[in-house]
Amino acid sequence: MSTQEELFPKTGQAFDLPDAEIEYFPSVFAVPRANCLLESLLDKVQWVQNKIRFYGKENPVPRLEAWYGDEGKSYAYSGIRMDPNPWIDELLDIKKAIEPIAGTRFNSVLINYYRDGQDRVAWHSDDEKELGQNPVIGSVSLGAERKFKLRHKNYRKNGHQSEIMLAHGSLLMMKGPTQHFWKHEIPRTTRPTGKRINLTFRVIDPNE
Repeated sequence: MSTQEELFPKTGQAFDLPDAEIEYFPSVFAVPRANCLLESLLDKVQWVQNKIRFYGKENPVPRLEAWYGDEGKSYAYSGIRMDPNPWIDELLDIKKAIEPIAGTRFNSVLINYYRDGQDRVAWHSDDEKELGQNPVIGSVSLGAERKFKLRHKNYRKNGHQSEIMLAHGSLLMMKGPTQHFWKHEIPRTTRPTGKRINLTFRVIDPNE
């Protein structure tokens, strides 16, 4: 076996949810490799504190962010535009490891740094137009476990929801109609929580 990642089977746990195609791989990266990636990314990634406007008031996004990808693959959400930093070796290594599982060649990645339990991401869908129809999202987690919550957009009518603790070195795949019908969040937590990096690999402008 040539890489640490190959020690683990590439089969995942499928979520039995309507209008969704979601699969969870709890240990794509062995703990020593995941530890190295976490520390290296904390040091090398060009983190920024973006600001977002709500009801006319500008507030800092409750986490640090970075956008990396192929040249010209910019991304925008909630009025924030992010132009890509060039790939670094660690990101290319992660991308290479997960692309055979995803069956997709990713050209960009949004990286979120949750410094502690107070950092979060609110309910949203990854459904921006530049991601195309039925986007493939590969979400890699490094560091402290955090709860990932899912809620159907018609939750008040059908009550469909789910949640999972995203482990250190794990991969969550979201495909098909998932982003059209579901929202997800990482809520705040009051329990003592360490540093966490989440990398959501994407395909910008898939029809180009």
